[in-house]
Order: sequence, then C-alpha cells, then structure tokens
Amino acid sequence: MPEGVSRIVEDLRLANLTKQFGETKAVDNLSITIPAGSFFALLGASGCGKTTTLRMVAGLEDPSAGQVFIGDKDITELRAFQRPVNTVFQSYALFPHLDIYENVAFGLRRRGVKDVDAQVGRMLELVELASLARRKPSQLSGGQQQRVAVARALINKPDVLLLDEPLGALDLKLRRQMQIELKRIQSEVGTTFVHVTHDQEEAMTMADTVAVMNAGRIEQLGHPADVYETPHTIFVANFLGQSNLIAGKKVTSGEIVEVAAFGLGFKMPASRNVAPGMNIVVGVRPEKITVLDLHDEDKLPAAHNRIFGVVTDVSYTGVSTQYLVETPWGQTIIAFEQNSIVGDRCAVGDQVVLGWAPEHTFGLDPAEGLTSGLDKAVVELESDPEA
Repeated sequence: MPEGVSRIVEDLRLANLTKQFGETKAVDNLSITIPAGSFFALLGASGCGKTTTLRMVAGLEDPSAGQVFIGDKDITELRAFQRPVNTVFQSYALFPHLDIYENVAFGLRRRGVKDVDAQVGRMLELVELASLARRKPSQLSGGQQQRVAVARALINKPDVLLLDEPLGALDLKLRRQMQIELKRIQSEVGTTFVHVTHDQEEAMTMADTVAVMNAGRIEQLGHPADVYETPHTIFVANFLGQSNLIAGKKVTSGEIVEVAAFGLGFKMPASRNVAPGMNIVVGVRPEKITVLDLHDEDKLPAAHNRIFGVVTDVSYTGVSTQYLVETPWGQTIIAFEQNSIVGDRCAVGDQVVLGWAPEHTFGLDPAEGLTSGLDKAVVELESDPEA
C-alpha cells in the first residue's frame, strides 16, 4: 500500500434510506452495509435508483428518510464537502486549463497544504501517469483522463470513493483495460469503492460484492459468482446475463426437486430452488447447455436434464457459438458452446438434444412473470418476431 495514500476506513452503512420524488419512490427503504476496503458494485438499469443512492451518499441529494453512516458516525446532515467521500463522474470533470499535476494537487491546495510534491508524485505513480504530469487533459486519452480523475479524488484520502458510471464514455477495449486498472488501484489503496453501473460485465469483473437494484430496492446481493450462478428472482436471472426459463410444476420435493414441464422432467438440488409453492420456473444459463445432434443423445450422462428441438439460428462469435433452438411447445432456448475443438457444428434445421447437469439448474418463483428484468424492446421483439 503506497505510503500516505490510504488510512483506516470504516463500513459504509445505509439505514432505511428513502428518496421520494412526488409520488415516485426512487429509493425505497434501502438498508445495506458495505464493508470497509471492499469494491462494491450497485448494478441496475436506468431509473432503478442507483445513481440517486450514490448522490445521497455523496451529499448531493437529501434523503426523504433514513440515514447514512460511516462507521458509527451519522453523516446524513453533513454537506458534501464535509463528508469523507469523493466522487468520480462519467465526465471526469477535469480542469482543462490545469495540467495533470495541478489537477491532482487541486484538493490539497484547496485545503491549504503547502508541500504537495510528495503526495502528488505518489498518486501519479499509483495511476501510472507520472511521466505525463505536465500535460493538459486534452492531450490525454479517455482512459488516462479517467485515471487522473481517480487520482484527484483519492489524494484527499476519502473513506469512500464513489464511481458514477466512470467507464461509460470509453470504447469497449479501453473499458475492459480500465476495469483491470480500477481494480488494481482499489486493491493497492484499500479505500472502499462504490461503483454504480448498468453494465453487468463491469460489475462482475471488478466487484467483491454486487447488489442488483430494481425499482429502488435491492433484489439480490452477494459475490458476483454466487448471484450469477444462483439468482434468487426472475429479474436477477434475466438482468444479470441471460437465462433460459421454463414454467412447470413440482412433482416431488426433498434433497432433489423434480419438476414436470411440457411433458418433460427436470431435476435440481433443493438448495438451488427458491420457489415457495408447487408452481416453479426452471432456469439454466446458456453456457451450461451441451448441444448434440439427436442421434448422439446417448453421449449425455443419464442424469442430465434434456430438451429436444430444432436449430433455428447459429451465430459464430469467435470465442463461442450461440445456438437458438425451438422446442416442440414453441419456446426458444439459447445455448452457448465454447469453440474449443475444430469440427462440424450443428446447422439450422438440425434436430438436436440440449442437455445440462441438474446442479446447474435453478428454481424460481413464477409470480413476477417470465419477462421480468428483460429489456422492453427485447420482449416486444420476441412477442412479435415480424416487428
């Protein structure tokens, strides 16, 4: 950890935090604890309340109810500049007339610090921009400007650094590079990072903990792999990646849950089922599915769940191949297969069997509807293929 960069920080705690705009609750009685020194991602679609939450933590928005704590200290009534919190915005908001050195030094000078050389130097080394200290922001790439914004925020040694869609203005390749860079910086300084984003890959790549937000509430919170592999709601299953969801009814319960749907039987561990009643939605991620020609069904392990269908589309993406398979009851199942071997692939019109292990299956409550969490444009297109 670079000398002088970080200090002992405490948990960030939101207690019954609520923000109401007229009749609309943008944030609805939100209570979460973000561990000190963690990289926390608040993930959700536009309008879910994530940016409003961040603004209330920053002191840029007053809550309608609830409190914001850092450790045991209630900071709800403190003005933004009084809080041990700094924010990096998507626009970076660098001073164009100042060089990089002076942009980073700005916060120290504003606080009356006379000798800033050592601290600015260490911070520029942290973000790997020491050799560019005397350039203006306009002479830097988008990724370099973003690192300057992070350095300027961190030099004040905040307990919490808030990142509001910080990578949104970057192209895909640079965005992926910066995901790695931000995680490296956070690991080195040990400051709590709270990252607000609508980008699932960003959240999964960088965060220790992901909170999926919907309509002002947290749908699910946990380690990215746990939330992805075992979603607790249809919204999370659809919003975080892609899922194949099939409506059915429980036949038996116990350590293994058996489900009947469209004349087929599916099995899953009881630990992966959250459906409270007999009605259930069976879910499986596309990359868990094996696609085989119908004549090769015996290659699947006997215990595997399986669906039969006809290939309607094949898309080669380089790393993997995506198959769309239409079932006898008219549902389209998505399957991804890694392109790890050279050879024939299934083609459009082929009759295939799709198989996956019971332990990759999850069971969800059907009450919220199968399209919860899907983009509205996607839902409309799927309901009217000729649109």
